[in-house]
Amino acid sequence: MNTSPINTAFFVALRHMRAPLIFLIGIFAISVGGLVLIPGVDAQGNPWRMDFFHALYFISYTATTIGFGEIPYTFTDAQRLWVIFCIFLSVIGWAYVISKLFAVIQDRGFKQALTGQRFARSVRRLGEPFYLICGYGETGQLLARSLDYLNIPFVVIDIDPERIDELDLQDYLFDAPGLAGDARLPNNLIMAGLTHPNCVGVIALTNDDSANLAVAIAVRLLNPEIPALCRATTVDVAANMASFGTRHIIDPFEKFAEYLALAIRSPGSYRLLEWLTGLPGTELAAERVPPRGNWLVCGYGRFGQAIVRHITHEQLDVTLIDPKPPSRETALPWVLGVGTRAETLCEAGVNGAVGIVAGTDDDINNLSIVVTARELNPNLFVVLRQNLQANRELFTAFDSDFTVVPSEIIAHECLAILTTPLLSRFLAIVKRKDDAWADDVIARISAVTGTLVPAVWSVTLDSRQAPAVAEMIHRSAIGLDSLKRDPVDRNRQLPCIPLMVVRSAEDIEIPAPELMLREGDSILFAGMSSAIQDQQSILRNLNVLNYVLFGTEVAGSWLWRKLTGAEAGL
Repeated sequence: MNTSPINTAFFVALRHMRAPLIFLIGIFAISVGGLVLIPGVDAQGNPWRMDFFHALYFISYTATTIGFGEIPYTFTDAQRLWVIFCIFLSVIGWAYVISKLFAVIQDRGFKQALTGQRFARSVRRLGEPFYLICGYGETGQLLARSLDYLNIPFVVIDIDPERIDELDLQDYLFDAPGLAGDARLPNNLIMAGLTHPNCVGVIALTNDDSANLAVAIAVRLLNPEIPALCRATTVDVAANMASFGTRHIIDPFEKFAEYLALAIRSPGSYRLLEWLTGLPGTELAAERVPPRGNWLVCGYGRFGQAIVRHITHEQLDVTLIDPKPPSRETALPWVLGVGTRAETLCEAGVNGAVGIVAGTDDDINNLSIVVTARELNPNLFVVLRQNLQANRELFTAFDSDFTVVPSEIIAHECLAILTTPLLSRFLAIVKRKDDAWADDVIARISAVTGTLVPAVWSVTLDSRQAPAVAEMIHRSAIGLDSLKRDPVDRNRQLPCIPLMVVRSAEDIEIPAPELMLREGDSILFAGMSSAIQDQQSILRNLNVLNYVLFGTEVAGSWLWRKLTGAEAGL
């Protein structure tokens, strides 16, 4: 049986206050009983006994130190003596109750129950779509800041109370509810909004693969309609997640190793991938192509193994440097050591190498490795792994060719999936293409954005995202080029290009401008951010759409179009 947070807080308090409340009730009972039994006299001097109602009334205001007087008649000495006893007894009782009450307020369990009550109330009040973030470490914080920047609400659950306290200190646009609890427990996930009708996705970013796996299973069983984005750093866990239908499994080491291999195999495709996943509006970094030849890989843990697996597939020679012999069988040459010493690097052949990967789990060691290696061979292509965001300034100062920040890789991947679902689908196509195709797409994008990273967005031609276009498609043929026209001057083009049209199960890459649109089509665009708002007016406003199609405007309301016969011209 599930207990609500309200009932939990109430019963925690009741359990602690049970003894003092019984004690206080006993004091009232004894006091009232004594007043009823002790005889008094009325105003005429006749014997009189107080009834239970008057006795309870008198004790109620006397024991609470309010004071009112002797009612309904003046007390006898025996009654007054009893009242003196009752007053001191009630003071003792109230002191016990109040001290116990303060102890309850300071009780950890009671605080957690109250916090859970407030948290559950905050989640229930969320009236717009939100995401549930499980894990508020470096990756979770990066993602939370990005979602907040995009005005997307989110709820956080983390096992570390200090991280949840830190959540309250962040200057977010809205108060993000946070729960200090174990994400592996289904009740915590439900309290955090897993089954809430406005929950549109769950993101499992804890540093415990088993916890992320438990979250993925909970989503699959409790709310299978929403997507689950899960971090996985081992092959076994990733395979387990995939076995029950987890759609988005993110391994930052595998993801970067895949990108590095792509940059070696097809620099143009990697360049296009950089363009489409960068921060819109920023200058694209100078192109750096990883050279072919002998590479040194320092650190043969999970990251090093992923790097080696992918770059050896590209027919590159690799020499391993690790403080202990490889645990797995490998035919690759290896040198015992960390790589921070010049002797170790020289033994591994740094002078004849073309690139080095500093991939240990220690940031200082990684910096020491690349600084020493660059002194021995200034022409080395350097791939540097950064584990902690706190060391950003040190890594920026070194200026490596590629800097690997696992938290940023995961956050960017999650954002791409959440905000532009079609982008990951298009990127999968990019990875299969050759440099000539990628260079052509880059040329098309740079024609409208120059050297700036483009904004990427998608739209589905339905009654929710594009009501004007969905209505017009039933009356007239609409070409894809219509969605690129300037709503102020139809003879000008908006600074954007369509990258892909998804029609049923078909992916139409770099579609032609004359492609006729159908209801339900999903289109991925890239271009300047200013084009997004202009295009929205075409998608949603029938007047604007009619202008870009025919050069004329129609009456705004349905009734006016009927009266004027404007619909006949559509």
